[in-house]
Amino acid sequence: QVQLVESGGGLVQAGGSLRLSCAASERTFATYAMGWFRQAPGKEREFVSAITWRDGDTYYAHSVKGRFSISRDSAENTVVLRMNSLKPEDTAVYYCAAQEPDRSGSIYYSSSYNYWGQGTQVTVSS
Repeated sequence: QVQLVESGGGLVQAGGSLRLSCAASERTFATYAMGWFRQAPGKEREFVSAITWRDGDTYYAHSVKGRFSISRDSAENTVVLRMNSLKPEDTAVYYCAAQEPDRSGSIYYSSSYNYWGQGTQVTVSS
């Protein structure tokens, strides 16, 4: 069973930056894509960003485009989400997710992912 371990959450003022990291427990784990989702209190989990492993194609939610940047280290099976110009509405628990090659479904949907991290809290104060 692959485990995803997130790190880097915390408290930051509006306009600040945070870096989230997610590492897979198995470096040989076959990956089609890894992504980030977030869930604010009382709201549904929503897509934030994703990256395909082979080609490095990146995808962003409209609300974070231009402020967040996703990257991957294929050798380490690690994905990093750099978040700049943070806003109070970015406050949520952020989850890392991984999609195996044989899993069907759009990269934007949480149901398309096989594995999930435990989540890390990001709080942006105004």
